[in-house]
Amino acid sequence: MPAGVCGCCGPLRPRYKRLVDNIFPEDPKDGLSKSDMEKLTFYAVSAPEKLDRIGAYLAERLSRDVVRHRYGYVVIAMEALDQLLMACHSQSIKPFVESFLHMVAKLLESREPDLQVLGTNSFVKFANIEEDTPSYHRRYDFFVSQFSAMCHSTHEDTETRTRIRVAGIKGLQGVVRKTVNDELQAIIWEPQHMDKLIPSMLFNMQDSEDLDRAGHPSTPSVAGQDGEENPAALAESCFRELLGRAAYGNMNNAVRPVLVHLDNHNLWDPNEFAVSCFRIIMYSIQAQHSHHVIQQVLNHLDTHNKNTPRVRAGIVQVLLETVAIAAKGSVGPTVLEVFNTLLKHLRMSVDFELGESSRRNSNISVSSGRGKESEERIVQNAIIQTIGFFGGNLPDYQRAEVMMFIMGKVPVYGTPCHTLDTVKIGHQGTKRIQTMLLSSLIMVTSGFKSKSMAAALPPPFLDPLFSISLMEDSELRQLVLEILHNIIDRHDNRAKLRGIRIIPNVAALKIKREKISKQDVAFMKKHGQQLYRHIYLGSKEEDNVHKNFELLFTTLAILTIELANEEVVIDLIRLAIALQDMALANEENMPMFIRCGIMALVAAYLNFLSQMIANPPFCQHISKVIELRNLDAPYLLPEHIFRDKCPIPESLDKEDRLLYFQTADMTECLAGPGYNAERLSIPYVPQVTVLYTVGKILHRCKQTSRDRLTRRKSFVDTISLQVDIMSNSLPDKSQLAEEITFETLKKAIDTTGLEEQEREKRRQVMEKFQKAPFEEIAAHCESKANMLHDRLAQIFELTIRPPPSPSGVVSISAGHTQHQSVPVYEMKFPDLCVY
Repeated sequence: MPAGVCGCCGPLRPRYKRLVDNIFPEDPKDGLSKSDMEKLTFYAVSAPEKLDRIGAYLAERLSRDVVRHRYGYVVIAMEALDQLLMACHSQSIKPFVESFLHMVAKLLESREPDLQVLGTNSFVKFANIEEDTPSYHRRYDFFVSQFSAMCHSTHEDTETRTRIRVAGIKGLQGVVRKTVNDELQAIIWEPQHMDKLIPSMLFNMQDSEDLDRAGHPSTPSVAGQDGEENPAALAESCFRELLGRAAYGNMNNAVRPVLVHLDNHNLWDPNEFAVSCFRIIMYSIQAQHSHHVIQQVLNHLDTHNKNTPRVRAGIVQVLLETVAIAAKGSVGPTVLEVFNTLLKHLRMSVDFELGESSRRNSNISVSSGRGKESEERIVQNAIIQTIGFFGGNLPDYQRAEVMMFIMGKVPVYGTPCHTLDTVKIGHQGTKRIQTMLLSSLIMVTSGFKSKSMAAALPPPFLDPLFSISLMEDSELRQLVLEILHNIIDRHDNRAKLRGIRIIPNVAALKIKREKISKQDVAFMKKHGQQLYRHIYLGSKEEDNVHKNFELLFTTLAILTIELANEEVVIDLIRLAIALQDMALANEENMPMFIRCGIMALVAAYLNFLSQMIANPPFCQHISKVIELRNLDAPYLLPEHIFRDKCPIPESLDKEDRLLYFQTADMTECLAGPGYNAERLSIPYVPQVTVLYTVGKILHRCKQTSRDRLTRRKSFVDTISLQVDIMSNSLPDKSQLAEEITFETLKKAIDTTGLEEQEREKRRQVMEKFQKAPFEEIAAHCESKANMLHDRLAQIFELTIRPPPSPSGVVSISAGHTQHQSVPVYEMKFPDLCVY
């Protein structure tokens, strides 16, 4: 009876069910029946409204077969679904797709690796189909989670584990392709999905053995026939594709999971994998989105500001790689923000280093303290390299702004510094920060070409730079000179001038030069004295070494090549003569090596200058002096004095005039048209600025050696005395010198109270001129003018009137001549005239 009922009811079943049943053979090993499959496909195409029912029935059979472990029929069902999906392109395919995705989900939920791979392959085929209309209700949350779990497979069998991971990566790639181009599927970029997609790809990329190829733009790691089963290569390809499709608003969600993954797996130290990841990111995203990545890395660096030095150094090195690539394209508005953040972490690293050093000096073991200090140096060097490399790749107009920005962060004695508290970090920390910032400035200014020196060296940049150059630290002065070389040398002549020496033939160097522009002439008129003072004062410092004199010689030579006209040449010769006279007079008790070094510097420069201006008499005089020195005083030439174990004399013979360059002879040689040689007779005197005075006083106060203070006492007295011109006689100089104490100098450099008083005085003046009546303002100005007039009259009277005489003096009062007699006992005679 049951068989008869089945036989009677079979023909009553719907046609689509009969067609679906016919494609399944009795033995699943026979595979899909092609003829019956063609009938089913023709029916589905002819009656697209039946597609949803066909899909539902196939899904019902597949679910039943999965439960009964009839995997052969499962494979046949999925093959049929794939063929129907590829053959039917109509509006009615939407419900069929839902049934299809439901069957794929059933396979992915299975614990059988073969079924998971089968479902993934079907989903990938579906992902490659371009649909005519978007889907308003379809979601892929389950597939993202399931494919991500497959990417982290830990199956015992290696081959099976690799198959599952490859299938998971392909599934994620299919999700990306299916959703990123669909505006209605922007939900895929939300954090909950990116937190699964990105780590799954990075987890498989981590297993790659060839990390060097992982970020190179010219060697993409798209797998071939053998590489398709390589999870690392496939994950990298999918990662690149995902980043390449990221829009402007999705960059943050795409980069943040990368940083989190690197944190969770401790991949900042060592950071090879982190560097390779961000190379992939920077080369995969669109150029205009680069600043998003840089911003994310900067924020991450701020988050880890208290982490271990190696972790921070790893993040900074990753930042170096990102800015190196971004600097070639668009970096957006984050240029100064990058430098500001890096300088902030540089300061923090110095604080950590000094803190560890102080604790080590107290009671912590030496070995651990030194290790911590050296690790902080790694962080600092990484920051400097990042600053220099980033700044060096910027265009010149942006590089000038960066130079100003960095110089504004350098702590300078006597100037306000809003970002670095030099009191807290102390002298050692201040010097450390100065050294590192100047080193980064050298890298930023390398290759910098400016048409005008006024634009390259504005006063806000030049003044603090020269202030640092006059500090009592030879290393800082060397860094300042190298920065000046990078900026002034616009024709790359430094390599030809390397090393202080007597150049026999300057023409053989083939020095490149151009005619001095009007802008540069104006610059030298305005700032030339600053440059000369910097060279003059920097050359006599007692801690100068061979390199300092080399850099000073290069500075003078570059100034001659780039900025010297006839007037500047005379000024430079005056400067050289002043240096020679300073070394001979030795009023500051300089060491003999410094005196001989200055003499050698003057000889090397005048030899270079004489050949550059091509004046035969001048060249002859310079060559004659150098020849005599070679015979009688070789220690006055650079080839000898800077040689190891060079014999140094106990004193310099001032009477032997032939060994020194004579002003009168050089004036005679340069007489004639072109040069105003008469100016050579005017001795050069450096203009000492207030900032230089304060800096020197501050350094003197920090010295603990009485000999050093005694040796420089005359200098301190000279720059500290104030002359008050009065109608009566001036007080004795010795009395003024006795009044100068340490407390006096301390009060002189303490400007906090003076600044507040000055600010209050300015406020009162502004308020007075805004609110006072016009008559009161006019009276006030008139009284000021009268006071100035009276003071000038007193000065002129003191300077113009003749000396007193017993015969009387003639004075004019109210138009009448009056004779006033001065008694002899009331006259004051000079000490030398009284005996």
